[in-house]
Amino acid sequence: MRVDLTAYVEAAADGGTGAASAEAFGYDGWWAPETTADSFLACGNAAVHTERTRIGTGVAIAFARNPMTVALQANDLQLLSRGRFVLGLGSQVKPHITRRLSMPWSRPAARMREFILAVRAIWDTWQTGAPLDFQGDFYAHTLMTPFFNPGPNPYGNPKIILAGVGPRMSEVAGEVADGIFCHAFLTERYLREQIVPALRRGAAKAGRELSEFEIFLPGMFIGRDTEEEMAKGREFVRRQIGFYGSTPSYRPVLDLHGWGALGEELTAITKRGSWDQLVSVVDDEVLNTFGIIGTPEQVAEEIRRCYGDIATRVGMTVADDANPERWAPVFDLLRSPTDAAALQPSAP
Repeated sequence: MRVDLTAYVEAAADGGTGAASAEAFGYDGWWAPETTADSFLACGNAAVHTERTRIGTGVAIAFARNPMTVALQANDLQLLSRGRFVLGLGSQVKPHITRRLSMPWSRPAARMREFILAVRAIWDTWQTGAPLDFQGDFYAHTLMTPFFNPGPNPYGNPKIILAGVGPRMSEVAGEVADGIFCHAFLTERYLREQIVPALRRGAAKAGRELSEFEIFLPGMFIGRDTEEEMAKGREFVRRQIGFYGSTPSYRPVLDLHGWGALGEELTAITKRGSWDQLVSVVDDEVLNTFGIIGTPEQVAEEIRRCYGDIATRVGMTVADDANPERWAPVFDLLRSPTDAAALQPSAP
C-alpha cells in the first residue's frame, strides 16, 4: 500500500506549501478535496512545489462541470505535474448538485459512466487526431477544431479515480475508471461484501481485470502516541461517524450491520440542529467498526490485517507536530508487500 494525505486546504494557494510539506514528510500522494477551495487550482499549486508526490483531485465534483472542461483541466495538470496528476471525480449528493450548484441531477451512476467515457473520448481525439464523435444520453461532444486541440500529452492521459459509496457507482468504477476512491464512512465488511463484488461486476462488463486497479481508503485511521491524543481521536471519529451516518445516502453501510435505527436517530438529531449530541449516540462497537485508533504501529498493523489484501493506497492522519522520523517506519510497514488476490475478478 502507498500512503497518501487528503488535505482540506482552505484556499487553493495553500496547495503549494501543503503538498511540499507532505512530500517532505514522506507521503506518496496528496489529494485536494473540493470544499472551500477549487481542487484543480490547489493541485496546480501543489504540482509546481513538488517533485515526486502523486497529485490528485480528491475529489472534484463532476456534475458541477462538463467533460470538455474537465478533460482540459486534467490535461493541463498532467503537463504541469510532469505526469503525476490523477483525476479524482465524484458525483456528490442530489441536494448539493441541484440546490448549491444549480445543475441537473438524474441517474447518477449512468451519468457518471458516460461522463468518464466522454472525457476519455476527448483525450483520445487529442492524442490520436481522430474525429471527436461522442454522443450519449447525457453528453454530446462532436466538435473539435485545431484551435481548441492541445494535441498529444507527452506524459499520456491521467488516470481517473472515481469516488464510490454504493454498489452502483462502484460497479461503474470497475467498468470505466482506473480506481476507486472509497468514502471514509466505510467498514471492512461493507468493502468486502458490497464494494469489491461490485468492482468485479463492472470489470466483467468491460472484459478487464483488476490487477492494476487502484483502491484508495482514506479511512478513519488515527495513530497517536499518548492516551490523551487517542481520546481526542476517538471523539473526532465518533463525530465523523455521526455526521456521515445522519446522511440517508450513506445509510446502507449502517443497514448492513443492523444499525439502521442508529442512522434514523442521527438524522433526527441533525434535523433538530443538535450537532453536539452526535458523539454521545455512537457507542464503542460502532466506533471500532468504522475507525482504527491506537499507536501508529498498532494502526498500521490493523490496517494491514483488515485491508492489506484489497487496498493499494491508504490515508493516514498524523498530528500537526508529528515527527517524520517517528512515522517513516510506520509508512514503510504499510508499504511492505501484501497479497492483493481479493481484487481479482475471478475470486469467489
